[in-house]
Amino acid sequence: MDFNDTADEAEFRAEASAFLSQHLEPKGKKPLRQRVSGEEFMKQAKQWQATKAKAGYAKITWPKEMGGRGGTAMQQVIWGQEEGKFDAPTGPFTIGLGMCIPTVIAFGSDEHKKRYVQKALLGEEIWCQLFSEPAAGSDVAGLKTRAVKDGDEWVINGQKVWTSGAHYSDYGILLVRTDPKAAKHKGLTMFIVDMKQAGVEARPIHQASGGREFNEVYFTDVRIPDSDRLGEVGQGWKVAIVTLMNERLAVGGSPGPDWSEIMDYAKQAGTMSDAAFRENLADWYVAAQGYKLTKLRTQTALSKGQTPGPENSIGKIITANQLQDICNSAIEMQDHYGLMTGDDMPADGLFQQSFMWAPGLRIAGGTDEILKNIIAERVLGLPQDVRVDKDIPFDELKQG
Repeated sequence: MDFNDTADEAEFRAEASAFLSQHLEPKGKKPLRQRVSGEEFMKQAKQWQATKAKAGYAKITWPKEMGGRGGTAMQQVIWGQEEGKFDAPTGPFTIGLGMCIPTVIAFGSDEHKKRYVQKALLGEEIWCQLFSEPAAGSDVAGLKTRAVKDGDEWVINGQKVWTSGAHYSDYGILLVRTDPKAAKHKGLTMFIVDMKQAGVEARPIHQASGGREFNEVYFTDVRIPDSDRLGEVGQGWKVAIVTLMNERLAVGGSPGPDWSEIMDYAKQAGTMSDAAFRENLADWYVAAQGYKLTKLRTQTALSKGQTPGPENSIGKIITANQLQDICNSAIEMQDHYGLMTGDDMPADGLFQQSFMWAPGLRIAGGTDEILKNIIAERVLGLPQDVRVDKDIPFDELKQG
């Protein structure tokens, strides 16, 4: 494993850092999203997206004809590391550029690419991903939203849930069931959907953390032209797998306080002498260093032009669970103050806010259980779970 940048990588890192310093403020205690109104945050997010896109930093690995830089995967990693040091308003575009648009590029027509890619890259249009349903979360292939062919169009009826950013998105990629007589993985099809058209209703969900990032989305007789289909009819699962692979890479880490921040707080609170806390702190440190080295192994592979191994699958399991543990310990440390939140609370209420968000992170991008199955089957080579519904037509499966 090589811990150092090559000469070319060091040059690019300095170039990226200089560009970021010119346009953004260093990351402070309170992120931009919490300092400004939602409308102002979105305005600044779009401005920043356009700025870095025009400079060739929005999607570094994309070819130049797609609006990218034609750079290396390692340059993209370096950009992410450097941008993470600044208060960059990137959130609204993570799903679109990290998951949806790569799917459009992989399965869309030339007309799709010409129409959608550049506008998304410049921050002019925002995308969401419409997969999960009330009865199909981890088991996405169990979805019930239906699409029925009517001439050159498909008529969509059904409901999605936990759709991040649906309330401000312009477009989305939508996975629906087009053949209920086929086995559940084989009767699905993917479409591009205009989120502003008649029959599409997004209802924000008020979360325990106080945020409203997730949505229920209802489709009532929504018409989508067959020309906006991604991939072949009945091959939606194949298309969805490409999207899900990008999703799990995008959510591999976790935002929020880590071992160093709770250690700093413990020093202020005078609890560093507590033996049980020190033992937990050591465990968090070891896990964090192990994950850091795993990421460095990936970076080393990228730096050498190699394809990283499946070790990235462990990232979200480690970081999401550790975030929840750290925040829980900090709240207990605050005693009765731990029941409250707000700017006048210890550590500005950071641990309470993150504690409310942490359980959602353990679900987003694949639950802990799903990711453990992936690691067991694809990394460790263990036998697959028994699936009694594998070849049964979807409309014959027991429901409820």
